[in-house]
Amino acid sequence: MIKRLSISFIVVALLLSLFFPACRDQHQPQDQAEASEKVDKLFKKWDKKDSPGCAIAIIKDGKIIYKRGYGMADLERDVPITPKSVFDIASTSKQFVAMCILLLEEENKLSLDDDIRKHIPEMPDYGDTITVRHLIHHTSGIRDYLVLMSLAGMPFANDYPEAQIVELIARQKALNFKPGEEHLYSNSGYFLLGEIVKRVSGKTLGEFAKENIFKPLGMKATHFYDDFTRIVRNRAIGYSPKKDGGYVTELYLFDLVGDGGVLTTVEDLFLWDQNFYHNKLGKSGQDLIKRMLTPGTLNSGKKLDYAFALGIGNHNGLKMVSHGGGWAGYRSQLIWFPGQKFSVICLANLGSINPTWMALQVADIYLEDQFTEKPGKTASGSSAKAKFIKLPKSALKQKVGAYREIESGRIWKVNVKGEKLEITSSSGFVFHISPLSAAEFQAVDAPVDIHITFIPLETSKKQAQMKVKIADREPDIYETVSLISPTPEQLEEYTGNYHSDELDVTYKFLVKDRQLAAQQKYMTEAIPLEPTVKDEFKLPGGMLKFIRDKEGRVSGFNVVAGRVKNIGFAKK
Repeated sequence: MIKRLSISFIVVALLLSLFFPACRDQHQPQDQAEASEKVDKLFKKWDKKDSPGCAIAIIKDGKIIYKRGYGMADLERDVPITPKSVFDIASTSKQFVAMCILLLEEENKLSLDDDIRKHIPEMPDYGDTITVRHLIHHTSGIRDYLVLMSLAGMPFANDYPEAQIVELIARQKALNFKPGEEHLYSNSGYFLLGEIVKRVSGKTLGEFAKENIFKPLGMKATHFYDDFTRIVRNRAIGYSPKKDGGYVTELYLFDLVGDGGVLTTVEDLFLWDQNFYHNKLGKSGQDLIKRMLTPGTLNSGKKLDYAFALGIGNHNGLKMVSHGGGWAGYRSQLIWFPGQKFSVICLANLGSINPTWMALQVADIYLEDQFTEKPGKTASGSSAKAKFIKLPKSALKQKVGAYREIESGRIWKVNVKGEKLEITSSSGFVFHISPLSAAEFQAVDAPVDIHITFIPLETSKKQAQMKVKIADREPDIYETVSLISPTPEQLEEYTGNYHSDELDVTYKFLVKDRQLAAQQKYMTEAIPLEPTVKDEFKLPGGMLKFIRDKEGRVSGFNVVAGRVKNIGFAKK
């Protein structure tokens, strides 16, 4: 997702010193100077006066050894990005909410095992207790409110009172799964945790965090953005790229916090980073940090790789703690290698930048000689360890086709590309897999480890199933299907109005330009739907399956959209 680009150090360094402030030790050792130049190469693409970009801080042994701004914080006013530029860090904010919860627990004001209905009685009784701990580790099963808002047609650019979002979450009649049975990232969980902090402490989340985290650590440029009218000094504006070149400003009035909402700088996040080594918060010293780093556990006893809003994993054999975020043109990533006392903070104001990949590239520069596993093309480097084989093209062609995930209805398409197979996911993401055996394949250019096993029918050379394992998740099973192309006449039986009580929204389905299309009151035009198999259609971000009554007539449909499963609509 990133290309290493060349740079003329003498000329560009002089220009950068004029326009883009950097921080280097005047007595910097040669190897550090060389490393810094390599880092500058990584970010050259955005290091200009007509582009948004990012700020980075590289931390080693308790000190910032390099910090830089690349690109512009404000294109309209020609303001460059510096280490003091303030960014919305989106979901990277969640770790501050988790710390607030632990501090309240330390004061005996709540327990992680409390039923959330003790603090938010508006939530319905789903038959199984949902605890604060479930919210922390994304094991509650509660549907993601951002996806619910999208399905309900609620514009993200608008301002919403917290009570309206609590009511939306509480209106859901079902969960994605039984609490504790699965791990599925949900912004609702951390929004509700922020609500719990407010109700338990008697202060807003922003006030509590300022008093108990930001102020004690000296994070003067950091706050929860819970008032969109607030003036924020040194703020970087969020941008997204235009298809025909240039950029558009991502403006929003959205100031709900908990699942996101922290505005901060790389310099302030350095102070937060250092607190993991020498805790200044609460009463229990490093025990509090140990709790923050304790992974969650499923009902089955399986340990998760997700602690208190911190992912626990490894990179090229080294233990790595991390979390990232993305929102309205902002992207963020904080990665920490505790064994090496090394961290990278990358904050961006352009939606097309991948700060996770950038931060890992920076880590590769500084930690290469300490890796215990050979770096690979995937995030964990497993492709470098794999022993690939060459299969005849006829064997590859046997795998070609469309595959449907049996639970969600997602469609993945498989084609031959040279000596590899090319996979196109339902979201349009394209990656390639190489064979480990006649049936087993592994991704060679995906940002995470993807292992695919083709399972053929005993009586046919065609593949019956495709088992897909992504990172440490449980495998998904895909079955071969024949995609259909209904005629406009066949599509007519799906037309009409459908209402969801859970979303309080009505969708109108019509046939337009020989396609089935969906529209609701907030849409300026109908969205075309792509047919996959009988009664199933692909929609932006998810899948839709029509339901029939005993007489075979269409009576409604269910939607599966990422972090929301089986939202029901009834035909009116």
